[in-house]
Amino acid sequence: MTEHFDFIVLGGGSAGFAAARTARTARQRVAIVDSAEELGGLCILRGCMPSKTVIYSAEVLHLAQNAPLFGLKIPEARVDMPALRERKRRMVAEFQEYRAGQLESDRFSLFRERASFLDAQTLRLADSGRTLTADHFVIATGSQPQFPAIPGLREAKPWTSDDILELDHLPESLIVLGGGVVACELAQYLLRLGVRVTQIQRSPHILKEASPKASQTIEDVFRKEGMDLYTGTRISGIEHDAATGEFVVSFEHAGEKHTARGAHIFNALGREPNVGGLDLDAAGVRQTPGGQIETNDYQQSTNPRIYAAGDVAGPYEIVHIAIMQGEVAACHALGLPTQPVNYGIRTSVIFTDPQVAEAGLPLAEAKEAGMDLAIAEFPFDDHGKSIVMEAKAGYVRAWADRKTGKLVGAECVGKDGGELIHSMAVAVALGAKPADLLKVHWYHPTLSEIWSYPLEDLADELK
Repeated sequence: MTEHFDFIVLGGGSAGFAAARTARTARQRVAIVDSAEELGGLCILRGCMPSKTVIYSAEVLHLAQNAPLFGLKIPEARVDMPALRERKRRMVAEFQEYRAGQLESDRFSLFRERASFLDAQTLRLADSGRTLTADHFVIATGSQPQFPAIPGLREAKPWTSDDILELDHLPESLIVLGGGVVACELAQYLLRLGVRVTQIQRSPHILKEASPKASQTIEDVFRKEGMDLYTGTRISGIEHDAATGEFVVSFEHAGEKHTARGAHIFNALGREPNVGGLDLDAAGVRQTPGGQIETNDYQQSTNPRIYAAGDVAGPYEIVHIAIMQGEVAACHALGLPTQPVNYGIRTSVIFTDPQVAEAGLPLAEAKEAGMDLAIAEFPFDDHGKSIVMEAKAGYVRAWADRKTGKLVGAECVGKDGGELIHSMAVAVALGAKPADLLKVHWYHPTLSEIWSYPLEDLADELK
């Protein structure tokens, strides 16, 4: 049995739903193929929403445990892991129920099966054996944890972020392998709950997506809070000590051999595109060396009928970018007006504490592009509101193109940086100049007011 559709989306997460929703505005026959046990996608089920729910709980606990800093007496503050997990599950269920309702509505034909390509325009459903054809497809199957070739890693059966977010108890100790966003957010989360955490990162700094100064700031905070953090390492192997029940990670650091021992291993060594079983070769879809689906500026793959969006396509694993890519893909496929995603004005946030947020073109990229930049920054430890809040770690920094006078990008490493960055994100997107932003009433005392100081310096320098 073969059924034809105008548009088929593989994956019902953020990118997939955005593509399907957009396509449905112009076409009647739109199908979604999603074989996951639960509908909703990574962000809702196992990513953004559950992680930020528990991370916020850990922040509240951290503040309570540091009550004397604020002139308060809180005799005891500790985590109730079953209650924390239940709150997380309740929050996720609300988001998941809403998204599932959208996917299961009569606007779409929903197939809950695994699928693979038979040829350039035909899908075969694994369980029913049905075949589906379409004028256009969008692959939005997301990503999954990757397992690098480290001796003993798979045998150790390490936890992934999924396992961390489902914990209903506190492990005594944990070794975190990796220093990316997920690794750092969840390492600090467990550290603040009372787990003895060792983090091992291959690169010279954690958070290599961020600036070196931002990474160093977070490293300093992690070590101050009691984490054993090693950067610039090479892991040689993982073993299980049957006598103690601990895992032993052997690695090189600063030219010397080291071992770390922990009750559990957390594999946070990155994610890879989830394309297994799709048979992309049969569809004429080419992949990059990193495994992502190769696309042009409009998310179109090497098969002009097939598009890709979200983690499976890259270059950034960020939900709002995945949504934008899904919309661009659907519009381009159906001949609707659209423009490629402008990554030069992108926004990113890392939910460590302090948070790391960036808007616009990163400083390193702007320099590599040959821009003549004016750069200014200001520290949180010299800012009124952050001093009052005992949130003195970090800084804000902004940079402008001397040729045009316009803001190119900005960075905030500090308390609620993810919220503070959006004033600069708007400014960069609209092509504002520092002098334009000084027309704003920056209220005192607020955290947002801190932007006025580097903006004043930039405005003076660009006169």
